[in-house]
Amino acid sequence: MSPSELADEVHENYRRYVNPPLARVMKLSGSPIEVRAQGCTIWDHNGKAYLDFAGGYGVFTLGHSHPRVIAAVREQLECMSLSGKTMFNVLLGRASRRLAELTPGDLQISFWCNSGTEALEGAIKLARKATGRSKIVATHNAYHGKTLGALSISGREAFQEPFRPLLTDVAHVPFGDSEALDAALVDAAAFVVEPVQGEGGVNVPPLGYLRDVREACDRHGVVFIADEVQTGLGRCGYLFACERDNVVPDVMTLAKGLSGGIIPVGAYIARAEIWNRAYAKAPLLHTSTFGGNELACAAALAAMDVLVDDALVANASIRGEQLLAGARDLAARYPEVISAARGLGLLVGIELRNEGYGGWIIPEMLKAGVTAAWTLNQQRVIRLEPPLIVTEDQVKRALAAMEAGVVAAHENLGALA
Repeated sequence: MSPSELADEVHENYRRYVNPPLARVMKLSGSPIEVRAQGCTIWDHNGKAYLDFAGGYGVFTLGHSHPRVIAAVREQLECMSLSGKTMFNVLLGRASRRLAELTPGDLQISFWCNSGTEALEGAIKLARKATGRSKIVATHNAYHGKTLGALSISGREAFQEPFRPLLTDVAHVPFGDSEALDAALVDAAAFVVEPVQGEGGVNVPPLGYLRDVREACDRHGVVFIADEVQTGLGRCGYLFACERDNVVPDVMTLAKGLSGGIIPVGAYIARAEIWNRAYAKAPLLHTSTFGGNELACAAALAAMDVLVDDALVANASIRGEQLLAGARDLAARYPEVISAARGLGLLVGIELRNEGYGGWIIPEMLKAGVTAAWTLNQQRVIRLEPPLIVTEDQVKRALAAMEAGVVAAHENLGALA
């Protein structure tokens, strides 16, 4: 099949069977068709290579198709692919133990599922059952997923409005504002917070904010849930981003990079005391048919080992400093286009003066062979989120592509005003 024939087939399938309006937007914007990926590179149907600085929104911590993870999954596939659920699962036990070893403090008991939003659903139910309360407090502009419970505590009205009524007894407070916590946490079951808001526009809270959260939750007997779906497993230059404030939540949710970008997998891990309060007498109140299957656990085990063995957390910190410094330099040189650059580790956001500027910048970056993406809750912010294996030269190349896009936007300021 020729490249043009493949493109016609993909566009037609998307138009008729996947998502017609999205298909139209993607086709008009010139979105390529991915056919192969390795490391930090994706190839399209025409054979063009792209440096992946969108990174699957944080999924590809180890890059694409990491050989150690692929080998572990392939070996497991030859033995058993999915759990029968009526017997003990060797790999689920090992993956849960390894996760407990890596996570901070006394986090111990894991629930394994298939995605971040499922992990949040499980964490909400855990907190409600453990406390006997119903109220959930989250932050404005948060993003926790799009299933009903996770959507209820997220912070973007555009995603919520079409599906109301959502969960009741949900409150929101400003992100990073310690003083707003006490009144909101009265009689609450849980406070859910991202250590860095990803989809909210890469918002980094003041140092000490999570320590204040920990203290406020302790005062009110509230379960502290850290949503590390995007920030965990090295992304922010810490093994887990809550370690920036040296705090241990009661529950931590994970997904995205948990399998190194090979198999869909999510999990929450909780303190044993919290978990036992909820499920010690009713262990089957919350379950998942596919959660903790052998292939996902094999991938997660291998991915966690690679993360540690290859010192990728340190690389994320070093390369993140390089990327953020370059982004801030662009902001200083093109203040008419960029209002701010911020981030932590290899999660960097570039906020534009006008949402429309991204329509110049991202296509120009694609022309230069570099991918990037908007943040879901804040369309003025372009997110740079490469794999943790990214090199110094690749960061330089991405910044050069970004500058080309910024120059294009700058030359068209009048048209976009």
